Amino acid sequence: MSIELAPKTRTSDDLSATERRAQLILQQLLRAEKISVASLAKRLKVSPTTIRRDLAELEQRGLLRRSHGGAVPIQRLLYEPFRHISYFHEQERQNGAEKRRIGLVAAELVSDGDILAIGAGTTATQVARSICLHKGITILTNAVNVAMELSNRDDLKVFVTGGFLSGDWFALVGAAAIQNAGEMFVDKVFIGVDGIDIEHGLTTNYPEQAMIHRAMMRQARQRIVVADNRKIGEIGTALIWPTQEIDILITDKGATDEEIAPFVAKGIDVRRA
Repeated sequence: MSIELAPKTRTSDDLSATERRAQLILQQLLRAEKISVASLAKRLKVSPTTIRRDLAELEQRGLLRRSHGGAVPIQRLLYEPFRHISYFHEQERQNGAEKRRIGLVAAELVSDGDILAIGAGTTATQVARSICLHKGITILTNAVNVAMELSNRDDLKVFVTGGFLSGDWFALVGAAAIQNAGEMFVDKVFIGVDGIDIEHGLTTNYPEQAMIHRAMMRQARQRIVVADNRKIGEIGTALIWPTQEIDILITDKGATDEEIAPFVAKGIDVRRA
């Protein structure tokens, strides 16, 4: 049986309620990686029938996969050939829950119609996955995996920088990538790091990635760093950007008051997911 995403009989208020439920369902799925009809119905105070209809619509949109009694995330076949060799895959599992929460908090900063830049890396990838229901978004990225994961979204425009592919990180680097990233102005940039230190700045252990992420930072009206608590106080080998020149740091609740205090003192908006 086919299901209309927006039947003419729905009022604008009904549609808004449906979209709000969809947002909450997807947020819960990103947090838990598995959700049940019963728990969602109780949480959202609607009938199981309503939840089943919502899950069916979200599955049609390619945003989840229904399972017995609930739903699970879409299996990303992009990573299957790299299951046993990809360093990226290993990093995705480290602090995975924290990175998913950081991605959700980052997505709350996005507005319909935004032009975004999203850098390569596992935490930045979670940002891309979390902008599920925003509309009219344009995304500039140097991450092949981000572009592939968003490729089924007809409502998004994805601009890939081009360049040379850099190993297990799915990152595009080099002169072409830097030039193309430097030719687009964006509303917000989301950058992951290997370290963020109040004195030594945002750093990475991959100098070629530092250059393209720096190009993205130059073009952004708002600069947002996404970094789990392990990265605070760490210093990588290559500078991306001075810490004092970022707007927002999104980390997780594992970051202590003492660790974030220097950033707050510099006027940086620090959010713990």
